[in-house]
Amino acid sequence: MRLHFGCNQNMLKKIVLQAVLGLVYVFGLVHPVWAESSGYPIKIAMIESLSGPFGNTGEAVFRNLLWAVERVNAQGGVTLTDETGSHKHPLALMRYDSKGQAEEALSVLKSAVDDGARFVMQGNSSAVASALVDAINKHNEREPSKSVVFLNYAAVDPALTNEKCSYWHFRFDAHADMRMAALMSVLKTDSALKRVYIIGQDYSFGHAVAREAKRQLAVLRPDVALVGEELHPIGRVKDFMPYATKIKASGAQAVITGNFGNDLTMLIKAAKDVGFGGKFYTFYGNALGAPAAIGEAGIGKVVAVADWLPNVQNAQSEAFYRTFKERFPKSADDYVHMRMQLMVQALAQAIETAGTTDSIAVSAALERASVTFSSQTGHMRALDHQFQQPLVVGVMDRQGTPGVKFDVEGSGYGFRVIKTLSATQAEQPSSCQMQRP
Repeated sequence: MRLHFGCNQNMLKKIVLQAVLGLVYVFGLVHPVWAESSGYPIKIAMIESLSGPFGNTGEAVFRNLLWAVERVNAQGGVTLTDETGSHKHPLALMRYDSKGQAEEALSVLKSAVDDGARFVMQGNSSAVASALVDAINKHNEREPSKSVVFLNYAAVDPALTNEKCSYWHFRFDAHADMRMAALMSVLKTDSALKRVYIIGQDYSFGHAVAREAKRQLAVLRPDVALVGEELHPIGRVKDFMPYATKIKASGAQAVITGNFGNDLTMLIKAAKDVGFGGKFYTFYGNALGAPAAIGEAGIGKVVAVADWLPNVQNAQSEAFYRTFKERFPKSADDYVHMRMQLMVQALAQAIETAGTTDSIAVSAALERASVTFSSQTGHMRALDHQFQQPLVVGVMDRQGTPGVKFDVEGSGYGFRVIKTLSATQAEQPSSCQMQRP
């Protein structure tokens, strides 16, 4: 289905446009929310796994991006300037299902460009992100009049802002090495820990996590023995009991994993079922069913790193979380990402700074983006297009205990913040050699 919307200059056209977009949303393509705007919508394509084993992660992303777009549009959208003056334009979020596959993502990328999207957002697979970077680089060179900017909210393979860095790609999540360093800042202080097991998904991100975990352990805790290392097929394991049994048999006192979605939830549940009593140092253990799966056994033992957690202790953070919960009141929907709010805000800021949706101009503005929302502030590093922001580490505990005002997904368990790293502390060097147009 291909959509095209020209500039509407009167209220009747605006009403018709909103009605058409509303019908389109019923079929899962666009969600229009805006206040008084005088111009055509600026289309953003979310390319994400919306079906299959990681469909829940894609829907969580959609809720966060939708809310961010709604907030921009409630203020009238973004301002573009042309020979006739300045006009407000709403953002239109369009969703495309990649099914978690790079080939499918490339197919729907073409559809998104044909539908008029010039801004692409994706994140829940570094393999997909890498394929999109390569495809967008080639597309923008081949068709500069339809060039695309790629905003990445969760694909954290470090290569994407190092050797594979691209002028058209901007990452708003901390990459795997940054996240691992945050986890290690907590792990290294556990003097009782002597044996660790590493398990992850068998693709670029999982390899990056394992590689960096071993490197940082050797530097920070050379006394800790690696008693097992395993990579499993991503999204295809139906029974993690054999893996959990090996973890317990190894004598490991802790597991380090970058697993996400069902691969994490089922792993933690299997570990609980076999009686593993050690800790889990995770990238994503703070939601999507993991706390409920492990229950009481996870108290004090499941550790997660994030750019933000609901129990960050300040009034602005609490207000942010409560507002999101008002918008999405179902317990299962409360996986909230602060960085996605900052990302959409940064895009809106860059478009307004550029005064146009021209990709080169918007990219130049995004390189200088500095945004604040609620209690969180971050800025884009022009060197490699890696967003710099604070990170927090939390440990799972029962709701109502000190520091755990909010639980996760109605599970009765939340994450108490035990470590906060400033953006400067979280920052890492880059090997990027950016090629600019």
